[in-house]
Amino acid sequence: MTRRGAAADLAIRGGTVVTPDGRRELDVLIGGERIAALVPPDAALEGAAVIDARGCFVLPGMIDSHVHFMDPGDPRRESFPAGTAAAARQGVTTVIEHTHQWPVNTVARLRRKREHLRGRARVDYGLAAHVWPDRIGALGELWRAGAAYFKAFTCNTHGVPAIEGAALLELGRAVSALDAPCLVHCEDELITARNERRLRAAGRTGGVVVAQWRSREAERAAASAVADVARATGARFVVAHASSADVLDALAAARSAGSPVLAECCPQYLVLHESEAREQGALRKFTPPARIRDARDERRLWSAFNAGLIHHISSDHAPSTRRQKLAGDIWEAPFGLPGIDTTLPLMLDAALSNRTTLERVVEAYAAAPARAYGIAGKGRLEVGAIADVAVVDPAGVRELRDADVLSRAGWTPYAGMTVRGRVVHTLLRGAPVLEDGELVDEAPRGRFVPGAGYAAGDRGAARR
Repeated sequence: MTRRGAAADLAIRGGTVVTPDGRRELDVLIGGERIAALVPPDAALEGAAVIDARGCFVLPGMIDSHVHFMDPGDPRRESFPAGTAAAARQGVTTVIEHTHQWPVNTVARLRRKREHLRGRARVDYGLAAHVWPDRIGALGELWRAGAAYFKAFTCNTHGVPAIEGAALLELGRAVSALDAPCLVHCEDELITARNERRLRAAGRTGGVVVAQWRSREAERAAASAVADVARATGARFVVAHASSADVLDALAAARSAGSPVLAECCPQYLVLHESEAREQGALRKFTPPARIRDARDERRLWSAFNAGLIHHISSDHAPSTRRQKLAGDIWEAPFGLPGIDTTLPLMLDAALSNRTTLERVVEAYAAAPARAYGIAGKGRLEVGAIADVAVVDPAGVRELRDADVLSRAGWTPYAGMTVRGRVVHTLLRGAPVLEDGELVDEAPRGRFVPGAGYAAGDRGAARR
């Protein structure tokens, strides 16, 4: 910040505003928590604080709709203070969180979690709720209590029971009746269980067993079943972390046939290679695992992203410390990778290296998740929108390092990569949470963002 005036007035001057539709040189004027105007550069302005954005891109604050901050849960792996600090530093102003260690599957647990998180978040947050096969009939209560979306698994994973067969059809009908989105982890339970029995019986313990255990066939079968149920019921299912172009092509074909199913993807599937698990072992244990085998696979994934077959991206931030990951053999190691520190840096680098465009990144990491999950007023830069903003210096070049990770994981699978583009300012509802690349030292001001089904009478309580 270079000059401070009236507390409610702020101008971002000299930058290039990027939207999904293009980019223009505009100054962004902010009044209170909202964007008041987008005006030509250097328009007359008096009495406002000014952010000098010359040479920079001005983006909407990113929305990471799939993170696991383990809070409440195991604070050694992650916490809301650490995870949301990492988010703010990388231009993410809203997250949707759920932790499998402390699943939200009742209204009471959702309310307890909201109470626990007061004063612990540097960015705004929604909370997803888990689906249990024997509690599908109670989803309406959770939806009206403020759940951002529902999360279901088609395989027994992380202690969450599988939703299969008739239960998947019941789930589709339930969320369709509520008009609620449901993120589905797609791996077929029968296939993964059979693979696990075979591999364990053979005494296999190397890192490559993950791709054989959580196989392409298992993901494809489950994703196809989810797409079919979405078509039959009208359910707004989102296939989580679609890992390959084959799965994305299958989902695109399902949409052409009338299914409303959408695909989420994450940077690890666009960047990491399947072969890395041979050397890195548990440090590459996540599921579905990386599918890139060669340059053709990589090109197909980026082509799918650019063509819109990937509706939106997230980090699927699922952290463990390096020590936790390496404490046992490959079967005992926790699933997941840290990603909140690196998702926007990787996508900015891809745009600045001409693998994609900034417009596409803004669409996939801000505008599209806002639409998919009904986050009103966020994910876009327009008059009247909430003033969540990320200012990016395209000239910033840096090496990704474990030492720079704010997540409690303390490491990144992308260490050693050089990326272009650096977030220099982040605004949350018109107030700076990152200035000149440094987190603002003040009490966390993140708010709970309820889902679209939140009961009207409870909305005032959400802002406490």
